[in-house]
Amino acid sequence: MNVYSIPMALMDLLPVALFLAGNLLIWKDLGGKMSFASRSFYLTGIVLAVAAGFIKAHYKLLCAVGIGDIEWMSRQFFPNQSLGFLLAGAGLLLSLVSRKKKNKEYRTYAFLPPMALVGLMIIGETCMYIALGIYAAKLKKPAATVMLVISYILSLGMGYLSSRDFGTEAMNWLAQTVNACSQGSFLAAVWIMHKAGLGKEAAG
Repeated sequence: MNVYSIPMALMDLLPVALFLAGNLLIWKDLGGKMSFASRSFYLTGIVLAVAAGFIKAHYKLLCAVGIGDIEWMSRQFFPNQSLGFLLAGAGLLLSLVSRKKKNKEYRTYAFLPPMALVGLMIIGETCMYIALGIYAAKLKKPAATVMLVISYILSLGMGYLSSRDFGTEAMNWLAQTVNACSQGSFLAAVWIMHKAGLGKEAAG
């Protein structure tokens, strides 16, 4: 059974909360302008990614308080997070090019090799950050661009750390500190764009 402290488990919730807050702002500004397909991809991806992080944090909390090692709560994290980022990124990219395309039905398959999941996560995150970077450029907000670049680099670092051994608490603290800084930068970038009129830019 993995051993985690309660503070470590609670630390896991911080990047999840920051990521959710940033995406709620994106949804507030862009949700009403997205096509059905774009909304479907984006929301499905965000729900998957947030749920994956939330469940993983609670897995650590259950271990910390001695309730037990519920293995599926840990093993679901990587597949769901990877597919979540991929879908969210696709949704944001679609929001740039079209708001009227008809939706199609898609099915996802999460049982993929770890390196394939890393690839999906990188592709999805890259799509998200490219789309947001274009929005930042349109809004003429270089500070948002800088924060997005910082967040993206840290996120790639977190992706690498996710493939390492998380059996030690020190490794967990390192990974979640990097993750929290990444999502904090993400939230800062989205907040700058939100205040600059992201919703109006999308409507235009």
